[in-house]
Amino acid sequence: MCDKLPYSNPRIDKCLIPIINNLNKSTKLTTLASCCGHGKYNSTIVVKDRKGNIFEYYSNKLLSPKKRNRYYKKDKIGFYFIPEVNN
Repeated sequence: MCDKLPYSNPRIDKCLIPIINNLNKSTKLTTLASCCGHGKYNSTIVVKDRKGNIFEYYSNKLLSPKKRNRYYKKDKIGFYFIPEVNN
């Protein structure tokens, strides 16, 4: 698990880099967004398959396309989560 960083610009949490690199190399999926959950939420990786289906990789939850890949919402403390996955 990573520590929550005080800024939001690193696009990939450090602990997810090897997982995402392996996923991108070993599958025909494109990674759109990700978050390790920072100890509060489960890790999530939003991917797109060659047919254009967008889903969260671990839960296999199908997601609707979002402008600028904005799949995550920020909770009151500042942690990001995907509402469709954390019901």
